[in-house]
Amino acid sequence: MSATARNTDTGAEAATPPDGLPKGQGRESGPRDGRRLTLPPAVRPYLPPLALYGVAKLVGLLVFAVLLESAGDYHRRPARFGGGTHWWDVLGTWDGWWYLQVAQNGYQPRLVDLAPGGVFTVQQNSVAFFPLYPTLIRMVSRLTGLDLYGSAMAVSVVASFFAAAGIFAVVRLLAGARAGTIAAGLWAVAPAAGVEWAVYSESLYIALAAWTCYLVMTRNWVAAGLLAFLAGLNRPTSAALIGAVGLAALVTLARPQSRREHGVRGPVLAMVIAPLGLLAYIAWIGLSTGEPTAYFILQREGWAHYFDFGAYTLDVLGNQAIGHHDYLFAFGTPDLLSVQLVLALPFLIVLMLRKRPPLVLVAYTLASVIAVLGTQQMFGNTMRYLLPAFPLLLAPAAAMSRLKWPALTVFFATAAVASGWYAHYIIFELGIP
Repeated sequence: MSATARNTDTGAEAATPPDGLPKGQGRESGPRDGRRLTLPPAVRPYLPPLALYGVAKLVGLLVFAVLLESAGDYHRRPARFGGGTHWWDVLGTWDGWWYLQVAQNGYQPRLVDLAPGGVFTVQQNSVAFFPLYPTLIRMVSRLTGLDLYGSAMAVSVVASFFAAAGIFAVVRLLAGARAGTIAAGLWAVAPAAGVEWAVYSESLYIALAAWTCYLVMTRNWVAAGLLAFLAGLNRPTSAALIGAVGLAALVTLARPQSRREHGVRGPVLAMVIAPLGLLAYIAWIGLSTGEPTAYFILQREGWAHYFDFGAYTLDVLGNQAIGHHDYLFAFGTPDLLSVQLVLALPFLIVLMLRKRPPLVLVAYTLASVIAVLGTQQMFGNTMRYLLPAFPLLLAPAAAMSRLKWPALTVFFATAAVASGWYAHYIIFELGIP
């Protein structure tokens, strides 16, 4: 008998024992060999990116904790506004406080004028925070017995790993597994990445967005439409994702060859399903308050967030250029970091386009960037609002994939430590995330 035998299932060369007998026949084989737990082959490629992501996030979070304790400022703030008894309480403040209120008490839709008879100013209301994330918080709490804060953190952390896996899957299709792994690591240390492991809905939304884009790229139209539907129940910025899915479906239908290859039913269903979640929630607010545009009124009057075609962004950039802070929601250090990111956007977009990504990624990224830069909101949060634009990581990840792992290890170790400051402490302590 030959020294090797071919495995008919995998085509791999397998060694045959010297006695010529397969394992388990005529000699002691050790039952553990046949019972060893193994991951499905489809799951194994995701281990390196998820390991890199998890380690980088843990390092950043630990540095954040050290910085918080060193400063000690959070002890002197109310729990709702960035304070708490323990350092981890900070991760459930600001928007996190609102999400926990929704998870505990549900919604009470209303428009309350704070200045009757004068300037119309609306009281902030929890309906500004979309329902998918707080619903999952409540479900996890009931299933596990965790309190709402613990459940919220569990949802965010688990969702963040799904998001990292989705980013890996998308980039791997375009630039290979090594680049996909690096992209997942870059997302862990991106500016404002601290909200990925906090009581915020970003991780859940980006998980839905990344896998929606992946499903469109692999022509799983109905599944993509369903994920976009869920994204519409999670964040209003899902309009960018929904529009990208619809545009990709329309282009597919417009090309005869694409119609023959992928059919008509899938793209049409994706276009129909994708916007239903977003539209249904906004319509429900309108019906509950008796004002069809109640959501947009609340955003404008309660939070001063509205689309202004970039006027606010230009105002901030002009003030920052001359060292002034004469604009709404001015926060020195977060604003400066956001300015640097905004100035890098044209370069990152051009690099992305040079990689010729699929239409769904281009449309989703450009729509996300336009929505952020064209809206008046806290400029220091531009870093956070751009986290969903993960296709911008494609070109840097592809370029870095040519580096050896020792160089990459030094980079990610340094970035992970530094992220405890620029991705965590800056937004939670020196600004309002």
